[in-house]
Amino acid sequence: MAPVIVSESEEEEEDKVAVSRRSKRQVHFDGGGGDRVDQQQQQHRSSQGDRDRHGQRKKKKRLSNRNLQGSNGGYAWEDEIKRSWDLVKVDDEGDMASLVASIVEARKKRTAKKNITPYQRGIIRSLILTLDCSEAMLEKDLRPSRHAMIIQYAIDFVHEFFDQNPISQMGIIIMRNGLAQLVSQVSGNPQDHIDALKSIRKQEPKGNPSLQNALEMARGLLLPVPAHCTREVLIVFGSLSTTDPGDIHQTIDSLVSEKIRVKVLGLSAQVAICKELCKATNYGDESFYKILLDETHLKELFK
Repeated sequence: MAPVIVSESEEEEEDKVAVSRRSKRQVHFDGGGGDRVDQQQQQHRSSQGDRDRHGQRKKKKRLSNRNLQGSNGGYAWEDEIKRSWDLVKVDDEGDMASLVASIVEARKKRTAKKNITPYQRGIIRSLILTLDCSEAMLEKDLRPSRHAMIIQYAIDFVHEFFDQNPISQMGIIIMRNGLAQLVSQVSGNPQDHIDALKSIRKQEPKGNPSLQNALEMARGLLLPVPAHCTREVLIVFGSLSTTDPGDIHQTIDSLVSEKIRVKVLGLSAQVAICKELCKATNYGDESFYKILLDETHLKELFK
């Protein structure tokens, strides 16, 4: 068989066709691969964005639920509280010091913000200090006892009173065995009152207090006081009741008519008659009836 002779022009045409085919395949491959790469990158970015948004939503959800978590890790309303006093916060020694301090501070702020109509005060103060010396003062919620601590605070009060009011005068009454006893006459000598209080310290509290008898005696001591002096009665009351011989409301009306103002420091729970007494003699202001919270608070109330 005779050999086939291919001309140079045909070889050149075949080479051109092969080159064009290879270039088309390369272009097709590059274009398709680029599209796939772009699609993968776009999908990666979208999924990453979805994860970011989803993670952000989960984070916000965790932050919002953090305030609702209880002590056991669940929701706050799922906590089991068997005793109501478990919610009260105490310090390391088991005392409610922070709670008491917050109550005292809130009361101070309310007193400071309270708008009280100003009234004219006398230059010379006349004060009758009335102390409860009944069986209730034997309680030991104040150390060493109510009686001993009240006497000591009363001595400090006498010093401070005459330091701030050097031309004023004071008298001291005690309530014991259902009677009112005058232990120190109305005078401006602080040493007489201090000696009288030291003598009371040796006496044992007995019987029940009589608020009416003490008020009647204080009223009698303040009657001779001139109009330019104030008429005040400070009562330290530790009992939850009073044993009176008559109608104490008539005594309260007499105090109001004679402009005698009464302030009560309660060592126990609030007593209705003491609240009514302070409200009536202080132009409707009930803030003159104070209940102590602890020893520090009692010292502040004496000021």
